[in-house]
Amino acid sequence: MPITFEAFNLLKVLLWSTLGFAVAMAWTPLLTGWLYKNQMWRKKVRDKTPDGYVPTEFQKLHKDKEVNTPRLGGLLIWVTTVVLSGGGWVLQRMTDSLFWERFDLVSRNQTWLPLFALAAASLLGLLDDLMQIKGRGGYAGGGLRYTRRLGTVIAIGLIGAFWFYVKLENSSIFIPWYGDLEIGWFYPVLFVLTMVAMFASGVVDGLDGLSGGVFATMFGAFGTIALVQEQYDIAALCGLLLGATLAFLWFNIPPARFYMSETGSLGITVTLTIIAFLLDAVAVLPIIGFILVIEVLGNVIQLTSKKLRHGKKVFRVAPIHHHFEAIGWPAYKVVMRFWVISAVAATIGVAMQLLG
Repeated sequence: MPITFEAFNLLKVLLWSTLGFAVAMAWTPLLTGWLYKNQMWRKKVRDKTPDGYVPTEFQKLHKDKEVNTPRLGGLLIWVTTVVLSGGGWVLQRMTDSLFWERFDLVSRNQTWLPLFALAAASLLGLLDDLMQIKGRGGYAGGGLRYTRRLGTVIAIGLIGAFWFYVKLENSSIFIPWYGDLEIGWFYPVLFVLTMVAMFASGVVDGLDGLSGGVFATMFGAFGTIALVQEQYDIAALCGLLLGATLAFLWFNIPPARFYMSETGSLGITVTLTIIAFLLDAVAVLPIIGFILVIEVLGNVIQLTSKKLRHGKKVFRVAPIHHHFEAIGWPAYKVVMRFWVISAVAATIGVAMQLLG
């Protein structure tokens, strides 16, 4: 029986997911060997937060891990994704095979922009990580100044906003159970604001296994939406990122072999923003990424309280996952409960998008 077009595209998503996981697992020993050999971790515990406070509670919780566990684990995710998708694109052009033509996930209207953003933002994160490891830069403890990272993310956001608003002529967003809401000139503004908010949510990479589980859930959710919408290249890209992220999570669960750090979280959050807009699912992004919303809100509340209340804090530590640690929850309990919340929220978000 010949395989149908729909069945082949489902198989395409599953194959890219499996390939992403297998290849990432395969080269992890090379990555970890290099990271440990070159001591790719902070050489001292950070002694100040970006707003100038001494993070005493954080130091009690994580002072040993910061100077013994390598950063740059995010390389496993984005390098695997870029190399494999690029390899599929090359094979498609080198052969006349119908299989490779359909298997290729690189397409101008679906995946060029998220792949470009993934590579660009991840390279920026890599630079920041290397500066933190060397203890260089204007950021507390080393690294790029926050304003420079934010400025670069805004620049990437402006490119994306131009692409969506001018090139694709998008000016409305889909609201579940309402329909398309025309927002006109506010569309590119919303795009940039969403990207900045997602950039800020990179703080979720703070406990062993937390970021990997949350991001894997989000890629699975958006991959499902893309598959139902018949945007198969986006679905395949989400599958590839899901597979690579699960491989990262395999080695990031306690005790973590490495941390995702900026080279992973920055590229992933920027890419998720673009995928949400490509799928016209930005309205459910805060639901699918509920844990990210909580993390950002926790930081905003903490910073606002310290500014307006002369240093008084709402939480023992921010981001909020460290607060639960500080009040006595074991780290694994925080992580696994956040995983559960993330999975439930993502399921609700997918259902709203597809049924609304």
